[in-house]
Amino acid sequence: QVELAESGGGSVQAGESLRLLCTVSNYDWTSSCMGWFRQAAGKEREQVATIHRYGGATSIRDSVKGRFIIAQDDGKKTVTLHMASLNSDDTAMYYCAAGGLRGCVGGSWVPTYWGQGTQVTVYL
Repeated sequence: QVELAESGGGSVQAGESLRLLCTVSNYDWTSSCMGWFRQAAGKEREQVATIHRYGGATSIRDSVKGRFIIAQDDGKKTVTLHMASLNSDDTAMYYCAAGGLRGCVGGSWVPTYWGQGTQVTVYL
């Protein structure tokens, strides 16, 4: 059974940073796309960042460009979302996702697997 386990969420003050970690289990991610989504209360889920397993190309949502970075660690089989200069608009449940490569970077990516989510709250 594929498992995507998120960690690292929490409550921070505006301007601070957080690092979200997704640990992948029972999944052959050799030919896959990994990504992060978020969903704020009362809003639709939105894609935040993706990373292509071949070559490491990434896509980052415009509203977080320059502040968020997605990275992968093959040895540990983890995907990290580094978030800096957080603001109240970043408050949401963040989900790790995995799936095929189609649409991974610059396209409409549809993940196959999802984690349970980790809450990020940014207060003023």
